[in-house]
Amino acid sequence: MQAFDDLGRLLALPGFRRLFTVRIVSQGGDGMFQIGLATLFFFSPERMATASGVAAAFAVLLLPFTVVGPFAGPLLDRWRRRQVLVLGNALRVVLTLTLAVVIVTTGVSVAVYVLALVTLGVNRFLLSALSAGQPQVVPADRLVVANSLTPTLGAVSAAAGAGVGLAVGWLVPTGGVHDGVVLTVAAVTFGVASALALRLRPDQLGPSRDERPAQALADDLRNVATDLVDGARYLIARRTPGASLAVMAGQRFVYGINFLALILISRNLLTDPSDSGAGLRTFSLLAGLSFVGNGLAVVVTPIAHQWVTPQHWVVAALGLGAVSQVVLSASASASVIMVGAVLLGLSVQSAKIAVDTIVQRDTADAYRGRAFALYDMLYNAAFVGAAALAAALLPDTGWSRATFVALAVICLLMAWAYSRTPAVAVDVRAARPGAPLPDPV
Repeated sequence: MQAFDDLGRLLALPGFRRLFTVRIVSQGGDGMFQIGLATLFFFSPERMATASGVAAAFAVLLLPFTVVGPFAGPLLDRWRRRQVLVLGNALRVVLTLTLAVVIVTTGVSVAVYVLALVTLGVNRFLLSALSAGQPQVVPADRLVVANSLTPTLGAVSAAAGAGVGLAVGWLVPTGGVHDGVVLTVAAVTFGVASALALRLRPDQLGPSRDERPAQALADDLRNVATDLVDGARYLIARRTPGASLAVMAGQRFVYGINFLALILISRNLLTDPSDSGAGLRTFSLLAGLSFVGNGLAVVVTPIAHQWVTPQHWVVAALGLGAVSQVVLSASASASVIMVGAVLLGLSVQSAKIAVDTIVQRDTADAYRGRAFALYDMLYNAAFVGAAALAAALLPDTGWSRATFVALAVICLLMAWAYSRTPAVAVDVRAARPGAPLPDPV
């Protein structure tokens, strides 16, 4: 298959191979960590059985990082990204082990939410570092292929990690010990990822020394808001990366409503609500089918790129997203929902591959850290907003024909609007008077 050939050629690049290995192992640990939280927060019989309850859990886990996330950009434009991967994964080892001990000894408490929040925040920071560093180890003419493979295979690794977490969990009695064991295995995986990152040279992922701002870190952190405004103005002025980030946020909003709906459908519609184990298994199946769609995107996107531009592929992916919502609106039967999950996964990942490529291709390296910090900020904010709206729109069974039809219309409107944006980045020399920018790439 073409995807395997492309991956083989990329793996022949030593820098890419090492960075890719870190991503795969790190995201495998993410999957284990997240399945532990999913079991704890969403599929315990006594918790989160309603749309508002699930939405509240998502808000607790994601909303703070809509605020914290912006600090990642300026730091990634100054700190060596390889060191971020080493130390960030090491920090996750400590946080996850601490979380496991708290769950086993005291159960769910405020400390559990705080530790989960911090750990997930570090995870977002690491994903930004992986994305910002990839252009340093992949030639520009292979970025589309690299972006079609690495995020999707990272998601596959996360799904595999979730499967391992489920398998480990089935061997341990339910309760605090169950979640503690799964989190401990995740912590070990994070430790392996940290060690693997040491195989990269300290400066290999950038930013290069002559691109790092000279001011002290304290001054930089005080100027985070200004830096982000400059970064946003730069991306908007360049047009193509700014428009692509807007599409990503809109599609994340649609996906967020669907994700919450699938949790409720799995728990309250397709299975007995009192059987949390059956609900988790059903949700794992639906999530797995969505990942199948992600995998199809890996195969289809590089092929499509031979005939269409990334911008046109985004439009096509949004159209497919509309189709997925029409399918979901047709029936609440398990088979129809499964088909909709596959189409949604294909749509979301196809657009993400193209968006990542456009942002990386059309953003100067000195601004890539801020670009992906804004990416994560919009990513989280859109998901939290989707959860809040879903709490008002969705019944506790999770299935609503009117909601899915409305989401189909939103996808079509986004496709129409994006098709009217320029296909070529605008030549930007400065974000604001007196603040020169590097020449665009």
